[in-house]
Amino acid sequence: MAVADLGRLAARGDLPRLQDQILRTGGCSNPIHLKGFRSLIHTPTGNVLHRYSTEHEPGHRLKVACGNRRASRCTSCARTYSADTFHLIRAGLAGDETKGIPTTVREHPRVFATLTAPSFGPVHNRPDTGRCRCGTDHPDGSPVLGTPLDPDTYDYAHAVLWNNHAPDLWRRFTIYLFRVMAKMAGLYQWEFKEQAKISFGKVAEYQRRGAVHFHAVIRIDGPAGPDSPPPSWASVALLDDAIRAAARRAGVPIPAVGHLPARVLDWGKQVDVRPIGAFGSGEISEQAVASYVAKYATKSAETTETVDRRILERQELDRHDLPGHTRRLIETCWDLDPLYPDRLLAHWSHMLGFRGHFSSKSPTYSTTLGALRQVRADFRADEARRALRERLLEAGFPDLDELSNTDTFVLAHWAFAGAGNSPGESLLAATIARELHERRTTDRQELLAQLAAEERQQ
Repeated sequence: MAVADLGRLAARGDLPRLQDQILRTGGCSNPIHLKGFRSLIHTPTGNVLHRYSTEHEPGHRLKVACGNRRASRCTSCARTYSADTFHLIRAGLAGDETKGIPTTVREHPRVFATLTAPSFGPVHNRPDTGRCRCGTDHPDGSPVLGTPLDPDTYDYAHAVLWNNHAPDLWRRFTIYLFRVMAKMAGLYQWEFKEQAKISFGKVAEYQRRGAVHFHAVIRIDGPAGPDSPPPSWASVALLDDAIRAAARRAGVPIPAVGHLPARVLDWGKQVDVRPIGAFGSGEISEQAVASYVAKYATKSAETTETVDRRILERQELDRHDLPGHTRRLIETCWDLDPLYPDRLLAHWSHMLGFRGHFSSKSPTYSTTLGALRQVRADFRADEARRALRERLLEAGFPDLDELSNTDTFVLAHWAFAGAGNSPGESLLAATIARELHERRTTDRQELLAQLAAEERQQ
């Protein structure tokens, strides 16, 4: 079907332009279609300097990338999001003058911390001994890994409520981290603010059992953020101790509702804190941390084999082939939704209750994803402006570079006209996305090799 549709597109006569559109979306698998026009008008004379209309595009539509961060929804756009996250995290570790982060940030104490959920009941696993407590040596990738040994005693209500409140628990953790570190440094909280600032960038990841845990880069800066040196008392050891102490103290109290008892949602006992080495001198490198965080920034709950879109009604579960454990977590969200109407458990049941951002950062950690996207948009706008300037000069129109903002204005109208690709377009998009990925992978490997060589010289 795809090959036949590709023949139809070729016979239409506009295949080169269609390929160009798909290339500009990065091979997006579910592009947005727009219809409309854009006119650049010379204000003093009223002349139309340039006019673009989708009437001359294939199918009279312009394709725009969907921008979805989920790899399960659009691999191409997810790779772009992952690359942005990599550069955002790495800039906060190694510094990047082009992104406003000085390279001296490498000298600040920083660690890679992992905070996990508590136990909701014993599950099948692969311990260091190799044999699960059920008596079986499960192979890697076994479908039973992460599922309860006894589903009837597993605390499903606790599991989905913990996922649902995990962002609140993280917020409380950051508050306690500030307070604990100030106390360990022998400072009042107001004194701490005058001497230091805590910055972080984090990402959420699902375990096989369906519980969320967080990976975070946590850094101690001076009072002005990454531009200022940390105080002399700041150290990796202090940061390690403060993280563990704050994780023990943080908790979100939940009142008793219906048949459910009151409880306090807290972190699990497994808290991992590892130093990040500048120039490869620590336990883990800056590139490894940035790559790890970027990898999980585009994931959702795929590891649990749940659905990747909202479940609008409970009966919809019968149309999906879900593992028993995953289905029961989703059903628990729907069961508890009337008891906690403000928590939107049913609305987020496809995420097993989790309703937070998969990646986030503190304001002063690094640049922003919006800033990185704006750089790409400005680059493309500059390319288009240079091309338009040359065409206008050839046609005898004024030089765009010599016109002020008041000399021109833009008249435009755009309307949504659909989404997705035809079978032939999907084949083209997949091919283009694969070629771009291979090219970027090669470029990235060369960049990392160059960075590693520079670090060895240091």
